Amino acid sequence: MIKIYIEAQKTADSVEQVRKVIGGTITERWGQYTLNVDSDKARGHMSFIEFEWGVSLVEYELTFFDEVMIMVDTSKFNPINFYYCLEGYSGHKFGHESTDEIKFIEQFQSVILTNRNGGVSDRYFPKDVTVSLSVIQVRRKEFLNRRLNQGDSLNKHLYEVFLDTDHERVFAYFGSYNLKMADLMTALRQVKGKGMIRIMQIEGLVYQILSMHIMQHNKEVKKKHLPTSLLKRELKEIRDYAKKIEDNIAKEFSLEEISAETGLTQAKLQEGFKLLYNKTVTEYIRNARLEVARDLIANSEMNISEVVYSIGFTSRSYFSKIFKEKFGVSPSDFMTSKRK
Repeated sequence: MIKIYIEAQKTADSVEQVRKVIGGTITERWGQYTLNVDSDKARGHMSFIEFEWGVSLVEYELTFFDEVMIMVDTSKFNPINFYYCLEGYSGHKFGHESTDEIKFIEQFQSVILTNRNGGVSDRYFPKDVTVSLSVIQVRRKEFLNRRLNQGDSLNKHLYEVFLDTDHERVFAYFGSYNLKMADLMTALRQVKGKGMIRIMQIEGLVYQILSMHIMQHNKEVKKKHLPTSLLKRELKEIRDYAKKIEDNIAKEFSLEEISAETGLTQAKLQEGFKLLYNKTVTEYIRNARLEVARDLIANSEMNISEVVYSIGFTSRSYFSKIFKEKFGVSPSDFMTSKRK
């Protein structure tokens, strides 16, 4: 097992200490630092950005060729860490000398962790598994001064952790699977802008993801979320099929057909779509078509009838009715405003 000891005062120091063990080079562009590595110990990259409002984003896209334990001394740098694993899995435990077992951060799981000041946090990475992991680090004092004015949106326990600027408490929350967050994480990795525009786009997504972590924790602690019987692979199947619907927007999808293709019962499909998108299957398809229609009206030369046909509707009057219900304007008026 490869052991990496981290004793840092900021994120940049942590990445440099990782580099000294696994190799690679660090480059910087517009405030985003990237460690690229292709060595006998690991392949992939690790990047980080520090924002002015007390938050850093650290992203791992790495495959280690041996098991790795990163042992982090929290004496000098001890943020609240919001973890989300988009691919693979990793692990965590408090204190490398303790008998605590590693608790795994599974794919699509929302996890919030922080140690007490002077403690040790052990981060585990498996051998020969590509791990795509994002960590939003919140430096409490800076964040409280700039962004967090009140704790109304937080569960009391989590809010106390934010207020614990002397780092006296251990906090661990291993939440349920959140595939909505996976979409934001994917968008984060696909930002196409350049320079400061790109950094600002990333910053906006980071704020959304952090908010989603906090909202999920708040709801689950207060038992506001509905328990689900769906397995993680079943939720992933539903998410993948939702993307298939978006890619084949004019196709007539039936619940029976989707059930046959996915192997999921109609009841599970409805449960999954409600859980992930807060919509029934039919509502999701209709909403996806309307979103595509709006883009076509705004960005193409197609007339309304052509748009209606291209997204799989047969009735222009029905399309106009539901378009206005959703967007507050008729398709014709929307087209006029966009094509002046």
